[in-house]
Amino acid sequence: MTAEESIYQACILRFRPILMTTMAALLGGVPMMVGTGVGSEIRQPLGYAIVGGLALSQILTLYTTPVVYIYLDRLQTWMFGEKKQAASGEAAPAPAE
Repeated sequence: MTAEESIYQACILRFRPILMTTMAALLGGVPMMVGTGVGSEIRQPLGYAIVGGLALSQILTLYTTPVVYIYLDRLQTWMFGEKKQAASGEAAPAPAE
């Protein structure tokens, strides 16, 4: 399987769980960010940092991880030549379900 095909399959399998866990943590910080009341001026900056940091890291992770993977795969191909295919007599490992 090529690097692009591997990334596509990983996106199909892992995008929803990654997004769900990030959104759960992000939405947990929203009440702290928009809260009012006694002592809220101390907690609001922490809420902004949590929500902004999680949102930014989610966007960067979803876009940079596949790009880094592809560049590392190209670097490996450039340094060591073409990837070796499994021998015709050997069974290729089955993908995890």
